[in-house]
Amino acid sequence: MQKLLIVDDEISICNSLSFALEDEYEIYTAEDEESAMKTVSSMDISIVLLDLRLGSADGISLLKRIKSLSPRTAVIIMTAYGSIESSVEAIKSGAFYYITKPINIDELLLLLEKALENIALNDKIQDLSSQIYERSAYYNLIGSSKKMKEVYDLIDRVKDIDSNVLITGESGTGKELVARAIHFQGKRKDKPFNVINCSAIPANLLESELFGYKKGAFTGAYEDRKGIIELSEGGTLFLDEIGDLDISLQTKLLRVLQNKEIRPVGSINDIKADVRFICATNRDLKEMVKANLFRKDLYYRLNVINIDMPPLRQRREDIPKLVDYFIKKYNMMLNKNIKGITSEALEAIERYEFEGNVRELENTIERAIALTREDFITIKDLPKDFFDKNINIQQEDDVIRINIGENMKSVEKKLIMHTLKKYGDNRKKTSEVLGISERALRYKIKEYNL
Repeated sequence: MQKLLIVDDEISICNSLSFALEDEYEIYTAEDEESAMKTVSSMDISIVLLDLRLGSADGISLLKRIKSLSPRTAVIIMTAYGSIESSVEAIKSGAFYYITKPINIDELLLLLEKALENIALNDKIQDLSSQIYERSAYYNLIGSSKKMKEVYDLIDRVKDIDSNVLITGESGTGKELVARAIHFQGKRKDKPFNVINCSAIPANLLESELFGYKKGAFTGAYEDRKGIIELSEGGTLFLDEIGDLDISLQTKLLRVLQNKEIRPVGSINDIKADVRFICATNRDLKEMVKANLFRKDLYYRLNVINIDMPPLRQRREDIPKLVDYFIKKYNMMLNKNIKGITSEALEAIERYEFEGNVRELENTIERAIALTREDFITIKDLPKDFFDKNINIQQEDDVIRINIGENMKSVEKKLIMHTLKKYGDNRKKTSEVLGISERALRYKIKEYNL
């Protein structure tokens, strides 16, 4: 049975409605705002029948509190003081419907049935939206832009083969996420996935970390220890910042790639190594090869398949999805309940040049959620850097910015003006693209004085 709450300061109304509806619903009653909120917060109430006037209190304020606490709950306003103004205000505040007293029970039963249908429909939409959202989060790689679709396509094509992969791109673009997606989508997913950052470990220690060592190989080597390559047997080893690998270790890594064998430090025996190598760098390895800072033969061994991660400024259309993802993530991590972001704040984020790419965007959203005192991230929650007049904002030739509430004539004028500019004032091409006749285009050009 669905739970229904009747909120009215007249006990006789609560009793009569309870009697009329108790066969169809599990009924709860409340005579004031606080009792109603206590019931809504403790029970999974599907529908609330709410009197517009609770003594001296205003039912609209309670309606807003109920919808804020339980957006899924359908609230039907009841009143003996029906007016257009109050009904409009109730609907704007989230009421499902508005009904006047005296209440016709048959009418009410039909209305309650429609309310339940609406709840079921919204639940289905929410479920489908969640499924779509999950599919767009490809192992935490968020985005549906053309460039990201190309990345997903490459991941799908290489996940089940053993060829080495080199992931390139600026810092913060998500190179490790790509490596993880390749491994956990592919045939090696049940085997180890290990990561080592070549720039984070001194060269004299990195060799033993990679290859392991035998007891007595050096001071402090009190027992045999396996290296991370051997520990990755059957799985994947992700070597991050491969461009920082010491030249002497480059030679030893090349030998592993060629012979599929490793030799621990201090050992005279080789060990077979069935490991898939995925490497990443934010450096230009071709230029490093020319400068003799990176071995040419190793570069070609690693760069069998290249996946280049686009910087965030080249896929700005993914920013809203990324923002939504990080809001959900940090709501959970920081135990917050931020409902979203204002259009003004999102627009400022979309304009910003993220030199730190997705990582910088994530840090920005985490900071905003941690510090905001509002239900939504607002413009004042963003760092002052977002409003620096010297920020270089890249304009996309194929994007026209339209503000919510902008009138249609203004939108049409912008569309024609930018399309003309795009095609060098070629009216024939512009009319073809816009799907109108040249005559109609001439009329519009004259009308808007373009």
